[in-house]
Amino acid sequence: MNRVLIIDALNMFLRAYIVDPSLSTNGEPIGGFKGSLKIVQKLVRMTKPNEVVIVWDGPNGSQKRRSLDKNYKAGRKPIRLNRNVKALTENEEMQNRVWQQRRAIEYFNEMPIVQVMLPEVEADDVISYLTRMPYYDGWQKVIVSNDKDFYQLCDDETVVYRPTSDIIYNKKTIVEELGVHPRNMALARALVGDASDNLPGIKSVGFKTIQRRLGFLAADKDYTIDEVISYCEKVDKKLKFHENILAGQDTIAHNYKMMQLYSPMLSPQSKDFVRNAVENFECNFNKIEIMKKMRDDGFGELNWKDLELHLNKINSER
Repeated sequence: MNRVLIIDALNMFLRAYIVDPSLSTNGEPIGGFKGSLKIVQKLVRMTKPNEVVIVWDGPNGSQKRRSLDKNYKAGRKPIRLNRNVKALTENEEMQNRVWQQRRAIEYFNEMPIVQVMLPEVEADDVISYLTRMPYYDGWQKVIVSNDKDFYQLCDDETVVYRPTSDIIYNKKTIVEELGVHPRNMALARALVGDASDNLPGIKSVGFKTIQRRLGFLAADKDYTIDEVISYCEKVDKKLKFHENILAGQDTIAHNYKMMQLYSPMLSPQSKDFVRNAVENFECNFNKIEIMKKMRDDGFGELNWKDLELHLNKINSER
């Protein structure tokens, strides 16, 4: 089975940016893009993919989700380094982070790696569409992200690798850990909510209570919000759990629209763009330009031989 590695780029980049202490020879932070290169090297060594697709969140995030909820993702704390570097001001740190992200994109552009970024479109929707593209039928899709929203995409061909826990999740492990089948994951998360996206859930409802009270969501069958509501209405012994769900129907419906990835929020034109980016990708591997960038950026030591060898293989086979 062919395998495509699909990377949630911003999730990867920010993880590297925050924790990788690498500095250039001039003392500037470069951990964001240097760490990203190291992460990609580890991932290709681990998964040995036939293709790699890196997906970035587009500028301004998801316009469609913001039109549904103007408070979506509001109140998030600014991303900061977990250390002081030359006493950078907040503005200098932000400028450095923007430069590092742009530089990461430039490095990957010199490699046989597909990169996708669409204005006002989240990476989640692009990744969802990629897993459903006819081009990848019969391929194993490995999504790399710490975002649990991707659990809903797991099927016979799609798994999610969470780097922070170093665990690969498939249908079976998700049901075992959370008591919810991927086909019902968006529904369960709509009940629970997501504080990081400023989407409050139903009071006193978590995955453990869902597992106890709505155990049928573990079945390999699509359940609807109406079926959950009907069950809570008819249950013999109503608990606060059931009453809270009945009282929060509007919240559940709203959260589901915001969270579901089964039908990605992409226009036909955006789908065409993604499909063309993958199917008509002009494979190249410009090692000389990469080495020049490393020299210009004061990289210091970086053993990227494993990544180079695997990218050579992708470049020769595509």
